[in-house]
Amino acid sequence: MIDVPYLLFLGDAPDPLAAKVAQGIRDWRPAYAKGQLRMPGCKADMRLPDMTPAEAAAAGVRTMVIGVANRGGKISREWLEVLKEALEAGLDLASGLHNLLRDEPELVALAAKLGRRLHDVRVPSVPYPIANGERRSGKRCLAIGTDCSVGKMYTALAMEQAMRKRGMKASFRATGQTGILITGEGVPLDAVIADFMAGSVEWLTPDNDPDHWDLIEGQGSLFHPSYSGVTLALIHGGQPDALVLCHEPTRTHMRGLPGYSLPSLEELRDLGLQMARIVNPDVRVVGISVNTSGMSRDEAQRYLAEVEQRMGLPAVDPFADGAERLAEALDAL
Repeated sequence: MIDVPYLLFLGDAPDPLAAKVAQGIRDWRPAYAKGQLRMPGCKADMRLPDMTPAEAAAAGVRTMVIGVANRGGKISREWLEVLKEALEAGLDLASGLHNLLRDEPELVALAAKLGRRLHDVRVPSVPYPIANGERRSGKRCLAIGTDCSVGKMYTALAMEQAMRKRGMKASFRATGQTGILITGEGVPLDAVIADFMAGSVEWLTPDNDPDHWDLIEGQGSLFHPSYSGVTLALIHGGQPDALVLCHEPTRTHMRGLPGYSLPSLEELRDLGLQMARIVNPDVRVVGISVNTSGMSRDEAQRYLAEVEQRMGLPAVDPFADGAERLAEALDAL
């Protein structure tokens, strides 16, 4: 287990979206987020107290979490010095990066000397099976998106919150590093060997009560050339009974791919249903989640009303306005 509370390390994040791990922890586990550490040039701000590792330790922080994706696939020398400072101040380290803390000899040696722990949450710890496609009891809902980082995790977490308020049985199932750091468990899906990805989702969402909903954290996009494979594994391993479409309307192109535009919600609906019907012929799209953080409230309300009328489905921003209508749609199934 990773000891809480956290100091969120934002490093030299080039933009706010690069710090989505930190943002997810701040938004969904605010009691864990005691402070932030930013390096010169950082373009992200979680609006938390800025702390040095020593100040964080004095304030009761137990672990420094790397809350930002690094650039270039390697922990820089500048980062390494800050991470060593955290260990020396008495903090453990936790990371969801593909490049692992345990592969940094200086950190491993220092942690061993000081009795500190290194947590790499993006390392699969279970021998996952190959998917068999067999039907399971219980119900499952999967958020799929027009792009990466459009709010799929936020949608599932908000739905879990709203469903439990209604007295429904619901469990958020984390499939990425941020979700795992928020809930303490899950599958680091993009680090699972390809042949076992769908099987790991079956493992994550086993047989359950007939009226229990697993809310599966979505990843990637079927339309994203870089990350479509992880999305398809979620669809086929999750065998969803319901899909929620997620979209961020101010995007001008796919995340990281200026040459690729986003699909329409209609295209996402049609392709998502086509893929999901392979494993569950009765799957339905129940609603639309729109990340309106880049819009004014008036613009957001007009856009949501237009999408709802056009698609014939409830369209909401679950983080800004709550996910009650999405919970109601699942309750009606």
